[in-house]
Amino acid sequence: MIDFSLIETLRWQPGEGFIRLRLHFARLSRSARRLGFPKPIEAAAKLDEAVAGAAGPLRVRLTFDAQGHIEVTSAAFVPLAPDTVWTVRLAETRLNSADRLLRVKTTRRAVYETARAEYTPAEADEVILLNERGEVCDGTITSIFLDDGTGVLRTPPISCGLLAGVLRTELICNRKARVGRITPADLNAGTLYIGNSLRGLIRANLIRS
Repeated sequence: MIDFSLIETLRWQPGEGFIRLRLHFARLSRSARRLGFPKPIEAAAKLDEAVAGAAGPLRVRLTFDAQGHIEVTSAAFVPLAPDTVWTVRLAETRLNSADRLLRVKTTRRAVYETARAEYTPAEADEVILLNERGEVCDGTITSIFLDDGTGVLRTPPISCGLLAGVLRTELICNRKARVGRITPADLNAGTLYIGNSLRGLIRANLIRS
């Protein structure tokens, strides 16, 4: 029995609508197909209902379960300032690169919650997880990007054990990012960014404990 749901977290902006909506729908449909879920045919209508009459930016969360049930919630969203820098740290918790569910965004988040709990919010805005080989994978809510001086951001391959993030996909498709393995040592040799579709790309400062 499947005891988790798929998740998509989207940003809605007045005058623009849902940001990266096509990529969110593509990921949701692809994930549903891989897991044997029904087609999420009501997703668009449910999202439109959730933002009807909205006047300001929203964080919209859609969940979709194995029975085809869709639930959408929304809350006011304050975008980050362009010059925001997040403090990040490395987690002791490891990801298993053989776990194919890590490639899908679901409500099964125990490993990320364990990693996040290693540091208080005052100690870290985000926590980066490595896999069993010590390769950089994901943040708990973000994808990882490294400016290594080539002019194109480097982001870890899905095979390392990480989520196919929507922002990550967009940057790769626009040739602003390329896939390449990243080690912890590499993080000291370039400029680190993290990001997701909700918040965009965020400059990050890695603190080693």
